[in-house]
Amino acid sequence: MSAAPDELRMIPLACIDVLNPRERNSQVFSEIVENIRAIGLKKPIKVTPRPGDEGEQRYLLVCGEGRMKAFRELGQTHIPALVVSVSDEDALIMSLAENIARRQYRPLELLTAIEMLRDRGYDKKMIASKTGLTMERVNGILVLLERGEERLLVAVEKGKIPLTAALAIVSGNRDDKAIQQALQEAYESGQLRGKQLFEAKRVIESRQTLGRTLGCSMPRKRANVTTTSLVRTYQKEVSRQQLLVKKATTAQHRLLFVTNALRQLFLDENFSNLLRAEGIDTLPAYLEQRIWETV
Repeated sequence: MSAAPDELRMIPLACIDVLNPRERNSQVFSEIVENIRAIGLKKPIKVTPRPGDEGEQRYLLVCGEGRMKAFRELGQTHIPALVVSVSDEDALIMSLAENIARRQYRPLELLTAIEMLRDRGYDKKMIASKTGLTMERVNGILVLLERGEERLLVAVEKGKIPLTAALAIVSGNRDDKAIQQALQEAYESGQLRGKQLFEAKRVIESRQTLGRTLGCSMPRKRANVTTTSLVRTYQKEVSRQQLLVKKATTAQHRLLFVTNALRQLFLDENFSNLLRAEGIDTLPAYLEQRIWETV
């Protein structure tokens, strides 16, 4: 016996099957459970009827997996559900679209959803229409997916690096100059600010050293350790340390030049009078100490 479409009913939890199960953050799940315990279910889940293997009435979950699990956690046997009549294909699309539309989704969930839609034959225009994302964003995500850039994809979805910069990194021109140009453009356009710029550089360095994927980092072959390989690794590390020392020395020299220049300016009475006239004759304590500490 099938339920009428778009009907709100109390459905047995034991009769609901999940088409697109996903892992949920334990803290977020605990919050859902406590919220439902305190004020009840504010929004019913959505299911579609399906016949069971033995002819019994079952339901396919369309959306609301977290709420359903929370009801089960609270010892409930039935849950309010809106029963709709949709195909398996539409049920999957609705489930993916709801995951993407949530205010806080896990980045890999979004990527998995878009990848599933692509694998089921949806082009970027259809994916954009189903998910509410822009064509530009869907196109960029698909490019990164096709190239296996899992590390960059997650960084993009977490806001650590702009999509345009990520695409520049994986484009045909992969030299440092092109990457720096992409980061500079993102900074000037306001897409990267302050700490984000350092985060973006860290992501790029991680990709270069650990690989494009998050799990297994790049396919690795267990190399035979030889005297030659150890010497080569040692020389490479020495070169890296020498470069760091060189950069630190250059930075120190530049800092000394700046502090000396500022000291000479402040010793100029005309310059000091000008600053006082403009009301900018004071300095932060740490900067003033730096300027005069060697006098």
